[in-house]
Amino acid sequence: MMTKKERLEEIIRYYSDGKPTAFAKFLGVAPSTISTWLARDTFDYDLLFAKCEDINADWLLSGEGTMISEDKSNNTNTINKIPLVETTAIAGFGNYNFSISNVDIKEYYVIPKFKHCKVDFMIELSGDSMIPTYNRGDIVACTIIKEATFIQWNKCHIIATAHQGSLCKRIMPSEKTDHVKIISDNPAYPSIDLPLSEIKGLALVVGVVRLE
Repeated sequence: MMTKKERLEEIIRYYSDGKPTAFAKFLGVAPSTISTWLARDTFDYDLLFAKCEDINADWLLSGEGTMISEDKSNNTNTINKIPLVETTAIAGFGNYNFSISNVDIKEYYVIPKFKHCKVDFMIELSGDSMIPTYNRGDIVACTIIKEATFIQWNKCHIIATAHQGSLCKRIMPSEKTDHVKIISDNPAYPSIDLPLSEIKGLALVVGVVRLE
């Protein structure tokens, strides 16, 4: 029977070409989390089951059987259609039942590069606060973060706020209690201490589609 470490290594090979850091990004956790799992021969079963949709649940739990679920292995031509959503679609910070309503979806796209990135949705950016990293009109691919503890510091996130709409910013710790600091890459925009209570939805940016 495979150990949890061996199962985790197989999953990392399948989803991220054996790269733990890339797999951490795929899950929406810190790289140190993956390192700890490997060192301690453990993992978060619920998180892996939720994120790694191809994986056989019985194999993940016990190490017995095949890694890829029968439905997935018998349907290798399944196309992963990614929804492009309105900026108002992100809501439910900390809500495990997060879902995107059909009325929020503009259209669907198939992007092979995102096959193993666990992209939950794509959204078009407006404004110039993240230049030069992202430009107005870029479409960013995002992974929904369901717990604040999975925030990756200094990474770009889409942040749905109660009163400022959806923002694309980097997130860093704040010196203020119950706040985070949101930072623009464009130096013309100052950083802001944002109350956690203002955040209604959160997603990690994992890729971008842009026109030259």
